[in-house]
Order: sequence, then structure tokens, then C-alpha cells
Amino acid sequence: MKLRSHSQSHIVELDEGSKWEIFPGDLDLTLDWKPETELTVIESGGEVSSHELIGGGAKVRARAAGESWPVKQVKDALKDG
Repeated sequence: MKLRSHSQSHIVELDEGSKWEIFPGDLDLTLDWKPETELTVIESGGEVSSHELIGGGAKVRARAAGESWPVKQVKDALKDG
């Protein structure tokens, strides 16, 4: 799948129409993503994110746009780096 839109730093839309919210600690990894960037979506089953987006030399944690982040797990992950 290719990146359709990355107009907000924390939201990406793929060419098949899905929208993903990027984990706050991984935003810097998406800065070089361009419309031609090929991305793969996989389920992660992690405590913080339900999915991972892989492409452009990066693997980032993500949730479907509109889903809530688990606050305690996010704080712990950001604190741990």
C-alpha cells in the first residue's frame, strides 16, 4: 500500500482508504515518508498499539484513527524511550 496523505503529523491515510494514528514516540520516524512510500500494515497485539506500519526504513506503532490510546501504557512507553 502507498501513502495517500500525511497532512497531519500523527495521522496517515493509505491509498486503500484506511487511516492510522501514529504513536507519539514514533512521529519522528515518519518525517521522511512521501506519497510513493510503500507501507505494510501488520497486527502487533502490543500493549500500546494494535498495529505497526512498516516502510520507508521505519517501523512505527499505530492504531486505527479514532481509537483511544491506553494512557498508562503510552506514558510508560514514552518514559522508557
